[in-house]
Parts: sequence; C-alpha cells; structure tokens
Amino acid sequence: MNKKIVDKILITLLFLFLYRLLAYIPVPGVDLAEIKRFFDQNANNALGLFNMFSGSAVERLSIISLGVMPYITASIIMELLAATFPTLGKLKKERDGLQKYMQIIKYVTIGITIIQAISVSFGLRSMGNNGAILIDMTSFVVISTFSMLAGTMLLLWIGEQITQRGVGNGVSLIIFAGIVSAIPSAIAGTFNLVNTGEINILTLIVIVALILLTVFVILYMELAERRIPVSYARKVVMQNQHRKIVNYIPIKVNLSGVIPSIFASALIVFPSTILQSSQNPYLLKIADLINPSGYLYNVLMFLFIIFFAYFYASIVFNAKDIAENLKKQGGFVPGLRPGEGTVSFLNTVASNLTFWGALYLAIISTLPWVILKGMGVPFHFGGTAVLIVVQVAVDTMRKIEAQIYMNKYQMLSATGL
Repeated sequence: MNKKIVDKILITLLFLFLYRLLAYIPVPGVDLAEIKRFFDQNANNALGLFNMFSGSAVERLSIISLGVMPYITASIIMELLAATFPTLGKLKKERDGLQKYMQIIKYVTIGITIIQAISVSFGLRSMGNNGAILIDMTSFVVISTFSMLAGTMLLLWIGEQITQRGVGNGVSLIIFAGIVSAIPSAIAGTFNLVNTGEINILTLIVIVALILLTVFVILYMELAERRIPVSYARKVVMQNQHRKIVNYIPIKVNLSGVIPSIFASALIVFPSTILQSSQNPYLLKIADLINPSGYLYNVLMFLFIIFFAYFYASIVFNAKDIAENLKKQGGFVPGLRPGEGTVSFLNTVASNLTFWGALYLAIISTLPWVILKGMGVPFHFGGTAVLIVVQVAVDTMRKIEAQIYMNKYQMLSATGL
C-alpha cells in the first residue's frame, strides 16, 4: 500500500484515539458513581441510546458527553431552512457561500450545545437521593456548560481534521468509533445474560443469526445500484467513421446513505435530552413514550427515516446537472432526447429507487427491535447502530480504494506508460 495512504490511515486512527481519550475526562463537580448507577438503570431508554452514540461518554459525564449530536441537529435545521429559503440554498451551492453556510451551522451548534448542556446540568440535580452534583449549583451550570461546549467543538475539530487529512468522513467515523467501542461490553453483557439464564442458547443463536442477516442485507443494499446506459458518439479520424462508446450512470438504491438514520436518531434524542431534565410529570411521561424500548420511538424512527431519505436524496441527486453534463460531452441515454426527456427519466428512476432505499433503511432500523420484543428478549439490538457501523465501514473502504487508484493514476501520469 502507498505510504501516503498509510499515513492518512494512521492520522485517522490517531485522532480517533484522541476522541476516545476525551471520553474519559469528566466534567468537574459530579458524583461519577451516582451517574454510573443511574445510567445502568436507564440503559434501554433514550439516555441509553444517547450514551451509545457518544461511546459511553455520557455515563462518565465526559466533556464530550453531548458528542456530535448538536452538530447533526444543527445540520438538520440548516438543511430544512436551505430547502425552504432559496437565498440560503443558493448560498450553500456557491463556493464562497459554502464556507459561510458551514460557519452558520457551527454557530447554531454552539446554541444547541449550550441549551443541552444546561438541561443536562439541571437534570443531574434531581438524580438519585441527593443529586449527582458535588458543588454549588450555579457554579456547576457554568462549569459544565463551558466544559461540554469545549468538548463538542473539539470533537468537530477532530472530525474536520479526519476529513481533511485522514480517510473518510470525520463526523461519521466519530459516531462509528463510539458505537464500536461499546461492542466488547455488549458481548460480555450478552454472555452474562446467558450465564444467569435470562437468555437461553437457542435465543442467543437467533440473535447472532439476526445480526449476521442484518449485516448481509445492509451490504447487499449498499452495493446495489441501477445502471443507466449512456452512449457517446466519437468520430475516429483514421477510420473516418463514427463509433459508439457505451458507458453508464450508476444510481444507488440507497442514495442518501447513513444520513437519514443519524438525522432521525438525533431528532428524537434532542427533545428527549431536554425533557429528561424536567420535573414536570407530563413532560417526563412524553420522554418515557419516546424511549428506544417503546413502540412510539420506533414508529417515529420509521417515519423520520423515510422522510429524511427522500429529503436528502433530493439534495445529493441532481438530474438536471447530470443531463446538462451529458449534453455538453455529447452523451445521451439511448431512446431518450437530451435535455428535459433525460431529466424526467432520471428523476423517475431516482424516485423509484429512493422508495425502496427509504423502506430498506426504515425496516433495518426498526425490525430487529420488533422481532426481539416479540420474543421477549431482555436485550436491545439496535438496527440503527449496525446500519451506521456497516455503512460507515463500507464508505471508508471505498474512499481508501479511491485514494489508491488516484495515486496509481498520478504515478502513471508522472512516469508515463
């Protein structure tokens, strides 16, 4: 493997190691034992899901407890606003405007982080018998807010460094690392359930088979694509005749990738985090309704994933641009007129594929829970977590492969054939 690729992989691993170190730095002034006990009791609700995405940083009340979820929530808000307001959408498409657009997302991230940090701080006061705060409340709110804000912004910096200097998408890899770090403890916990008799061997086999089947389906769907044939008419001077070169436009079944699952989880976890800090019985009841072990949470996940799959697919796939580029290069889809005819056909194909892609994402994220719930298994197998891990792993491998091919082409252009 090329030394440049190896260096990028090592840089990525170094920053991910730094991220894991930050997960062990707690916010000053808290009772860590009380927090650990509380999260052990709430492993199957929204707090448990939030803890999983943060790489168990929440149960330690680390400075990165909020993880990258505020940034993802801010991205959702900005994407919706960009689709609603043409001026903001135009700003996003311009090269100079994109930098300003990303700055706005960071400012919104700061605001969301502050709100969530304050909510978490007040929630800790009512935790346990005497709360989990060891210092004055006012001082703790100030310290915890600044600590969590610094931790979240540091995570964003790590994500940017991975994206620019390493391999893969930095934010996705941070979430990936957080989920993967919980796998050893999850395996140990499962075997402990087998030893105590809460899960029998047959049920364990079913769980393992379900996980493997989920991984296989994800891999199959992520590699699935519709290939639209494209012809290019090129004049060959020596033979004085026209020759057609056949090519194709690949359109993935899942155009939106892992984004809908992450967005849907963030959109449900954000209000849940706010509601958990409330002492109002009605608000706490709403928070209980949207915990991951409840039916309402999975229904909302199903609907939100489908919505974001269509929404994000409409952003990443632009049939008009593809048709215009084909026309400029002298290409055409056989049987279709260049221009509007090609645009209409590509939009129809993308819409049909997005339907199946959205359905696949929604089912994978919720069906494993439904099956295990029906079996009465005291074990929460998150299809969303497996989906994110497999998709990010596949995407990262593709980017490494693309880097390898790019280096080969650069060597060929430098040395000649």
